[in-house]
Amino acid sequence: MHASFKSLLTDNARLIEATLDHVLPPTDHNQLAKPMRYAVLNGGKRLRGFLALESARLFGIHDPQSLRIAAAIECLHAYSLVHDDLPCMDDDDLRRGQPTVHVKWGDATAVLVGDALQALAFEILADAQTSTDAHVRLELLSTLAVAAGAKGMVLGQVQDIAAETAGVPLSLGQITELQANKTGALIAWSAVSGAVLARSDTNALLGYARALGLAFQIQDDILDVEGNAATAGKRLNKDAAAGKATFVSLLGLDAAKKQANSLVEQACDMLSAYGDAAAPMRQVARYVVDRDK
Repeated sequence: MHASFKSLLTDNARLIEATLDHVLPPTDHNQLAKPMRYAVLNGGKRLRGFLALESARLFGIHDPQSLRIAAAIECLHAYSLVHDDLPCMDDDDLRRGQPTVHVKWGDATAVLVGDALQALAFEILADAQTSTDAHVRLELLSTLAVAAGAKGMVLGQVQDIAAETAGVPLSLGQITELQANKTGALIAWSAVSGAVLARSDTNALLGYARALGLAFQIQDDILDVEGNAATAGKRLNKDAAAGKATFVSLLGLDAAKKQANSLVEQACDMLSAYGDAAAPMRQVARYVVDRDK
C-alpha cells in the first residue's frame, strides 16, 4: 500500500471515529452504550466511511456533513456485523481479533445493540446537521433503507443462509447477485452518498461502486482460502467447511484473482470524469484487492 494512501486511510478513519464518539450514546446512564461503542469503535477498515468522505470531496463537500454520513454508514455496517455474528446466523466468536458482542454480553444484548445501531444510523441522517436540504436528507434516508433492507443487504443475508442448505451449489450468477445484495449494496450507497449530498448525477459512482463491491467480495473469498486467521481477526475457511459455493470454488484461485483485478480496473475507469480528484477512490479500489484482512 502506498504510504500516502495509507496515511489518508488512517486520517479518515480517525476523523470518522471522532464523529462516532460524538454521536454514540455516553456510557453513563445507558446500559447499551458500552456494547454499542465496542461494536463500532473496536477497529475496522472504515471502507464505507472512507467512500462516503471521498465521494463528497469530489463535489467540494468536506467535513462535517460528509463525516456524519460516514458515521451513519459505519453504525449500520456495525449493526449488520453484530447480528451476522450471532449463533443463529454465522455463529462467530471473533470479530477484528476480539470477542464478538454476543460472546461478551449475551445474545439478547447483541440483538438490541444491533437494533440500536441501525436506528442511530437513520437518526444521524435525519438530523439537519447532515444537510439543511430536506430533500437530500430524504434521499439519503430512503436509499439507505432500500440498500439495508429486503431489497439489499438483508435479502443477501437470507440468500446466503438459504445457500447453506441448498441441495445444489449456487451458480456464478446467483453468487454474484447474492453478494451484490449482501456486501455490495452498502458499499454502493457509501460511494454514491457524496453525489446525493451535492444533488449531482450518481451514475458514474454507482458503476464504480458495483465493480468495487464485487471485487471486495471476491477478495474476501480469496482470503477465506489463503488468508491468515491472526491477521484477519476471524475464522477462515468457513465457506469450504459449510460446502458453500464461492467465487474461488467456481472460478479457481487464479481466475478469481484475475477477475477481482479486472473489476478494479473497471471501477477506476468509471471515475475518469473526475480526473485527479478521484485519485483516493482509485487507490481504495486497488487496496480492496491488495488487503490481507
